[in-house]
Amino acid sequence: MQANDAVTLFLALPLLTISFWLTQKGSLRGGLLMTGTLGFILYTYITMCFGAAYNPFFLIYVALFSLSLFAFVLSMMSFDVKTLPARFSQKLPRKWIAGLLLFVAAFLSLAWIGRIAQTFTPGAIPTLENTTSMFIQAMDLGIVVPVCLLSAVLLLRRSSWGYLLASVGLVKFLTLGTAVSLMGLNMARVGVPISPVELIVFSSMGLAGIITTFIFLKNVMD
Repeated sequence: MQANDAVTLFLALPLLTISFWLTQKGSLRGGLLMTGTLGFILYTYITMCFGAAYNPFFLIYVALFSLSLFAFVLSMMSFDVKTLPARFSQKLPRKWIAGLLLFVAAFLSLAWIGRIAQTFTPGAIPTLENTTSMFIQAMDLGIVVPVCLLSAVLLLRRSSWGYLLASVGLVKFLTLGTAVSLMGLNMARVGVPISPVELIVFSSMGLAGIITTFIFLKNVMD
């Protein structure tokens, strides 16, 4: 988690600060960026609460989890969702963005279901590290994948919620893809086995998230 902490400190925190400042000036672009960043922070500290070995920072993880949860909910509620489609340029490449979201949903589904399927063999012992269950896989398959699918479909249909959910998903992939890439490299550095395929795909997902988020926000008419 050292690499994830670095991404939180040097990428997510500056994004949160800048986007909050823009939001206070009435910027829709800032609001979308802030909501997506809060989604990443929420995901991160759910992970730390339930996945990290117990340590003296536990109550700090719980506080950050709770604060980011309610901040995320309040941020989502702050948008006039019905007006969102009209606030985007007609040049927004909705099909490309939807395609990326569908790819992420498919990749996570195949990667995690494949890992879970390995436990179906009689006598198989799942690799759980210091946890009691596959909680990351549960979060991704139960929340992230459905959000990707829903936002892709709604965006293609020009539905208001599609624009909001897509912005959250894209910023999350920008930060999460970067974090997972650095985590993988850090694990390889200290000799922890990693999947080269997953590392390549997550790195590509992070890069695609950066490019697509820039394009998405550029097409917001503030």
